[in-house]
Amino acid sequence: MMKVTARTRRIGEQIRRDLAELIRDELRDPRLTLISMTSVEVSRDLAYARIYVTLLGDPSERVNRVAELNRAAPLLRRELGRRLRLRTIPKLEFRYDDVVEHGARLSALIDAAVAADADRHPDDPAESVSPGESA
Repeated sequence: MMKVTARTRRIGEQIRRDLAELIRDELRDPRLTLISMTSVEVSRDLAYARIYVTLLGDPSERVNRVAELNRAAPLLRRELGRRLRLRTIPKLEFRYDDVVEHGARLSALIDAAVAADADRHPDDPAESVSPGESA
């Protein structure tokens, strides 16, 4: 993970906003319209930027879509250079971010554990007491 400073965080957010516009307006690829950028990590020397994306749609297409973004990275970098007032425009690297899927999987596991616990303890007196009553 790259070290985050206030400046790199601000630049990363600006890159995220500008890339969202560029992908929508410049690439015009209908397969890339369902992409959401979750975060951007910029190195301290502004040489590299990792853009984490999530994709809606078919899970088998993830690798292809991220590869398409990485192939379009030089074009996007050039267009970013026209928009940003920086001496160095970071080299862009797109990566798939599985945080959303991981969170959904953890949430499903927690729900299953709660349901299994409720099945094992159906007569738990702590749950049958109303908020205004005492046991």
